[in-house]
Amino acid sequence: MIKTDRLDLVVLSPDLISDILEGRRAEAEALGGFALPDDWPDAHDSRFLRWRREQMLGDAAYEGWLARAIVLRSDEARPMIGHVGYHGPPVGGAVEMGYTVFPPHRGTGYATEAVLGMMKHAREHGVERFILSISPGNAPSLAIAARLGFVRTGEQMDEEDGLEWVFELKAG
Repeated sequence: MIKTDRLDLVVLSPDLISDILEGRRAEAEALGGFALPDDWPDAHDSRFLRWRREQMLGDAAYEGWLARAIVLRSDEARPMIGHVGYHGPPVGGAVEMGYTVFPPHRGTGYATEAVLGMMKHAREHGVERFILSISPGNAPSLAIAARLGFVRTGEQMDEEDGLEWVFELKAG
């Protein structure tokens, strides 16, 4: 688990993901140590979780390098307020990251805090470069990238999300 000032970033293991996807909410919450949002996962996140579970089942080295629940530690219920993760283990000293904070918790600095926690963890494992892919219309995420010093280096088409701008930051 990665800890920040207000958050616990809890690995979504294959077993935990299976419990979530198969509707075993009580088991998932007990295994993860946090409360799941009532309306999660939606169809998009269900596909995302299936994909990440298959990656981890195919190669155990992926488990610590994929999805994590963003859990609000200061709340007694320990609610999951979003998710953050790398897109896989480091390649060439770099990792790509992604994150989502659920609407009721946006605008609170949680996404920035989660990204900084993930970056600190990655640096401790030799990562020297960070990559974000952000939709041009996602103003809050673009603001996070700018605030953290990421520089736009290109663009790409994502099958699921469409056009994304690519940003990079070298560890300093």
